[in-house]
Amino acid sequence: MSEVKIFSGNNSDYLAEKIAKQYGKKLGDLTLSKFSDGEMSPSFNESIRGSTVFLIQSTNPPSDNILELCLMIDAAKRASAYKVCAVIPYFGYARQDRKDRPRVSIAAKLIANMLTSAGADRIMTCDLHAGQIQGFFDIPLDHLNGSAIFVPYLERLNLKNLIFASPDVGGVARARAYAKRFEVEMVVCDKHRKRANEIASMQVIGDVEGKDVVLVDDLVDTAGTLCKAAELLKEKGATSVRAITTHGVLSGKAYENIENSMLEELVITDTIPLKRPSEKIKVLSVAELFAKAIHAVTGNTSISSLFI
Repeated sequence: MSEVKIFSGNNSDYLAEKIAKQYGKKLGDLTLSKFSDGEMSPSFNESIRGSTVFLIQSTNPPSDNILELCLMIDAAKRASAYKVCAVIPYFGYARQDRKDRPRVSIAAKLIANMLTSAGADRIMTCDLHAGQIQGFFDIPLDHLNGSAIFVPYLERLNLKNLIFASPDVGGVARARAYAKRFEVEMVVCDKHRKRANEIASMQVIGDVEGKDVVLVDDLVDTAGTLCKAAELLKEKGATSVRAITTHGVLSGKAYENIENSMLEELVITDTIPLKRPSEKIKVLSVAELFAKAIHAVTGNTSISSLFI
């Protein structure tokens, strides 16, 4: 059995340290230097010959971090690593997973090709924007689920009149899975966009009168959709509205939108570092989840026990 070594890119060292600690190892020694023009150059400062190497890097903001991860994978392969697994807690460009209008890129497929061409033997990620992205890879992909983090948290809240809501039609399956787990009902907030990050209209499909609503989504960017949905749900008679989203992208006026919204709280994970603290934002860690998945992969055991 080959030795396991865990390394981190510049963007995820805060999370990689926690994952390595949960796994029971120290982070490996890796230097990520830059030339004056911004060109990146990763270098392993210890032997990884014959080792199973896990490279942890979320790809947000995506461009530099994706390239940095590809260079790390290439360096590991050229240093004779036995296997290279790219651990991508947040997979950037996942929102571009199909041609929904003429003459656009399917960026998620392009990124999948780049990672495979760089030499990755395996991908490990969490809550992809669309499940079908798994099929874009011709190598094994472990798709972890944020429900393992959120379900215990929601159970501790012990909400009396719990109901789940999807902030858009595309997230119905995600919300339905939570509703089934808690044996409660669900509703849908049907939205129409003018353009990216701008909502033209929204309506609620279902009854939320007197309910404690939990909005479920995979990521929150500008928070416009969640805040609009929370406002509408309160207007329809909801007692409380909170949101659980795995990836806190939180760009633009997201913090301002959330703090001025009708949301009781926004619960996210640490797949992406929080830019600044907020009274309405609670962060749960995925470190233990990923550490257990790495143990399962290296021990050739099933990861199905990690799913709720």
